[in-house]
Amino acid sequence: MESKFHFKVNPQSNLLKFQQLIDSVNEAISRNLLQIGDMLPSVNQLCKQSALSRDTVFKAYAELKNRGIIESVPNRGYFVAKAVTKVFLFLDTFKAYKEVLYGSFLDNLPETIAVDLHFHHYNIDDFEKIIKESLGKYTKYIIMNFDHERVPEITSQIPDSKLLVIDWDVNVQEGTSSIHQDFGQGLYDSLASGIELIRKYKKFIYLYPSFTYHPKISVTYFEKFCTDFKLKHQVLYDFKKFDLQQGELYLLVSDRTLARFLDQCEQKNLVLGQDVGVISYNETPMKKYVKDGITVISTDFELMGKKIAEFVTAGEKTNRVIPSKLTIRKSL
Repeated sequence: MESKFHFKVNPQSNLLKFQQLIDSVNEAISRNLLQIGDMLPSVNQLCKQSALSRDTVFKAYAELKNRGIIESVPNRGYFVAKAVTKVFLFLDTFKAYKEVLYGSFLDNLPETIAVDLHFHHYNIDDFEKIIKESLGKYTKYIIMNFDHERVPEITSQIPDSKLLVIDWDVNVQEGTSSIHQDFGQGLYDSLASGIELIRKYKKFIYLYPSFTYHPKISVTYFEKFCTDFKLKHQVLYDFKKFDLQQGELYLLVSDRTLARFLDQCEQKNLVLGQDVGVISYNETPMKKYVKDGITVISTDFELMGKKIAEFVTAGEKTNRVIPSKLTIRKSL
């Protein structure tokens, strides 16, 4: 019986040959080109067809057997044993709005697809170590990039057809799929939609603390918005100097700073939405209820999760921006 599976080494790939073989088998199974019970080529066949060494083929088949993906039958050969597809999901940190994204992603995947969730916490050494350990083990890689010069070098080890960069399009190489939000013009347009309410405050302050990893491009577009609309404004980088005053409106990118803002409202008896205002970045389930509603600028994380799931199931390349919008509540 001839195998349905044919493998050819990609000499341009950064992956080792045995990892390419593992990846290729997983991909064939996930695309239903190979199904449970289908036979794989023998070691001798693969060596002849693909110019691989016996050690390379044995190493790849042994790893696939160890994961339970294939099994060997004495005097017959190697067969597909399991059809579960595994996806590598690599987030920066786990916050409330990412729980929405994660939940939507899982809800839109079939039960035959398993997801392994990892976090890098913006640490480039952890980022590199975890990705290296994942190579060849997954059919799709969903990665939340960050602004570090070594990110492209590390992610280039993953074939473009298997890689999707999400949330932030920084360090995305040409040909790589992405599903992200716009932290520049998207911020500008969102603020412009609420300009009449913004104008009632005497000063608009963007609190951009040193501990945030929020994209710096947002500072540029905040200042451009305020200049274009002739608003008195400030970018405050030192969190210790945060001292809320009547008539001020704040743009906050951290829920930690939002908590401090609300504390100072209470301490100074300032009425939210009248004496002072706040716009918080990223919608969470609780912000619509806190203090009768916190105004937010946010992308649609449920839609983002759904589109990520579509990439996993369909496998088609994509480059999509999920729009951001201003949701006005009493805090503005």
